[in-house]
Amino acid sequence: MRPVFIMIKCDMGKAYQVAQEAVDTIEEASEIYSISGQYDLLAKFYLEPDQDIGRFVTERVQTLAGVKDTFTLITFNAFGGSGAS
Repeated sequence: MRPVFIMIKCDMGKAYQVAQEAVDTIEEASEIYSISGQYDLLAKFYLEPDQDIGRFVTERVQTLAGVKDTFTLITFNAFGGSGAS
């Protein structure tokens, strides 16, 4: 499994509904945080190695009711400190 982070901009007043729908309907969702700044949510998804990221974003995330825009971050390596498990 590989982690993909997606920043999600929502329609005004819809961030909590979008977050709940993502948690309820997207099995790959690991964590979803409300954030400040240009985007409203930061979501972490775990995808299978052969899963198409572009299709996942456009067909599963961008189609959620209330999603206005997304920004996808693809990770390469994970680093941990002494507190990491």
